Amino acid sequence: MTVEKNKILHSENKKPILYDVYYENSAALKPTVIFCHGYKGFKDWGAWGLVAEAFAKAGFFFLKFNFSHNGGTIEQPIDFPDLEAFAKNNYSLELDDLERVINFVTSGNPYSEQLDPTNISLIGHSRGGGIVLIKAEENPAVKKVISLAGVSDFKKRFQEGSEGFKNWKETGRTFVENGRTKQQMPHDWQFYEDFKANEDRLTIERAVRNLKIPQLIIHGSNDNSVAIEEARKINGWNSGSSFEILSNADHVFGSSHPWPDSELPKDLQKAVDLMIAFITQN
Repeated sequence: MTVEKNKILHSENKKPILYDVYYENSAALKPTVIFCHGYKGFKDWGAWGLVAEAFAKAGFFFLKFNFSHNGGTIEQPIDFPDLEAFAKNNYSLELDDLERVINFVTSGNPYSEQLDPTNISLIGHSRGGGIVLIKAEENPAVKKVISLAGVSDFKKRFQEGSEGFKNWKETGRTFVENGRTKQQMPHDWQFYEDFKANEDRLTIERAVRNLKIPQLIIHGSNDNSVAIEEARKINGWNSGSSFEILSNADHVFGSSHPWPDSELPKDLQKAVDLMIAFITQN
């Protein structure tokens, strides 16, 4: 298996994107899978590397990447050394990053003899699940889309009208603690302003109702971060979607960071099997 880690995707006047690719070297063009991490996430979190290996073994070209403003750096892609970049992140930037990655795999790139640019599937975890649903609706290059413990609504996460929201507007910056690293992770007020300026585009319900491609929703019944009701809503917006509930699975399907084992946790293995079967079927 060929694994290339921490490759740099440069774009003029934009922060670079760090990405990894996994594939079995062969003459055949392989279906392309692009994976998007979630909020306070990164491409190397937990067992995502084992997920990538499983897809490569199944015959896919798998690319995972860090959103440009996720708080990581080129030199330190794990965790969050650049909290100022994190403060400047927003949903529009993440959609732009994903667009840059799609453009990379569909135009001249070092992997043109390995990947099939006409067969692209997107997978997004948590917040990344919302991002891939919007991108799948707006970019015709995407042929299938999967949300893994995905969110259904970006707007409600701002908790408009709450005391915290009012304080954020007054001070221009709010903080969310990272439970694992104990960092106080900042969000600048521009995050909300960008959402309001692009609210129609950033409404996941609108995107899902307009989807014309196969869609898979996977959610754990014990997800304490994104309630399973969100998955049910997403499923309800698209009568053609497939919906799989993993009994007793949590938000990260049994994984954790760091993940010391060489095997996937059983719930994440189930999710991988479902995703591979979904993408493989016509």
